[in-house]
Amino acid sequence: MAKDGAIHVCQSCGAVHGKWSGQCSACGEWNTIVAESRSAPPGALKPAVTSRARGLSFETLQSDTPEPPRIVTGVTEFDRVCGGGVVPGSALLLSGDPGVGKSTLLLEVAARAALAGRRVAYISGEEAVEQIRSRARRMGFEKAPVELASATALRDILGTLKRETFDIVIVDSIQTLWSDVHEAGPGSVTQVRACASEMVRLAKSGGPAVILVGHVTKDGQVAGPRVVEHMVDAVLSFEGERGYPFRILRAGKNRFGATDEIGVFEMGDGGLREVSNPSALFLGEGRERAPGAAVFAGIEGSRPVLVEIQALVSKSAYGTPRRAVVGWDTGRLAMILAVLEARCGISFGDQDVYLNVAGGLRINEPAADLAAAAALISSAMDMPLPQGCVVFGEISLSGEVRAVGRAEARLREARKLGFDQALSPALSVKDKGVKVTALNRLSEAVERISQNRY
Repeated sequence: MAKDGAIHVCQSCGAVHGKWSGQCSACGEWNTIVAESRSAPPGALKPAVTSRARGLSFETLQSDTPEPPRIVTGVTEFDRVCGGGVVPGSALLLSGDPGVGKSTLLLEVAARAALAGRRVAYISGEEAVEQIRSRARRMGFEKAPVELASATALRDILGTLKRETFDIVIVDSIQTLWSDVHEAGPGSVTQVRACASEMVRLAKSGGPAVILVGHVTKDGQVAGPRVVEHMVDAVLSFEGERGYPFRILRAGKNRFGATDEIGVFEMGDGGLREVSNPSALFLGEGRERAPGAAVFAGIEGSRPVLVEIQALVSKSAYGTPRRAVVGWDTGRLAMILAVLEARCGISFGDQDVYLNVAGGLRINEPAADLAAAAALISSAMDMPLPQGCVVFGEISLSGEVRAVGRAEARLREARKLGFDQALSPALSVKDKGVKVTALNRLSEAVERISQNRY
């Protein structure tokens, strides 16, 4: 039985248990249950307190108060993902795998904002001040007037920030903060929830814009209670495949801008470099395309991006053929293979199938169906697609090629990069520089690729 005044909380999912056990029954993780002091549940008010409660004053949707101007940090890709800059008094959560470059990105944001005249505080609970200075020298920002501190005590941090006036406060990371009100250790569910709540309250009470760094679990989720993601105004994730220099900044939640917006960076010896034209970066050199390669005209957030989808179909040497995917959904690949077999007569039952999105980008939109299918057909028939051809379109289970949004922007980006042909559904928009081959069914794509007729 649990001791009086103590509960057992899973540090992975936040589930509360009556006693300690080796495995959490809610999330299945091992050795994550820790005893914490019991506290009154939120909202458990005494009748005497509720009787003295003040009434609410309601207002209408109309207001003459102008919106505050955004803080433009000077890092264009970061400002783009935030919706045009950081909103004063907002709270942002940045997460990412260890070593992906979160601290490097935020140090550049802090340095550029400080050089633009903003007062910026960078508080680190993971690194000493001299370590941050060393990184700044390597990045060329050693003269930026960023105010550094290395601290983990929440009481000291809040006391300082309430006395001083800052425009932006960066805390690296929320898992290292510790509040003396709670007995749990730093990084526990209780501590992360309490520290994040206090930092968000500081921002909302007319304070600075607060950017919190969050660790991630092995599944890619933000470590700690999920309530932290609900507290903040924006949740940004910094992604990057190991072995690739490219880094993608995504907005999964943004109360002041568009979601699913991306910013592209390239990691180098001197830090991060912004990539203004990610299509040219993901496509690489303009060499002749081999069989199994198709250029997909996609949309990431508000910007069109061209990326190469590579497929390899080969005779299987084992009883069960392999299906390997990098950068795309495995279930989506299985669906495309089933449609090709059932509707187009191309058998993959004894073939190994490998699919890769070049450059380390991950594609989530259904518009990539036709590009993936074209790459598979090209590889299976050993027939390369034309050098200047882009492909996009959604495929239904009946084999129909369906229309997708933002077709005009996709064609415009293709023309800008020298592409003059497109395999796509029938379009209502036209681009004089790109010849569009309209497809109604996937079998038409098989016929055109096999006969090299476009």
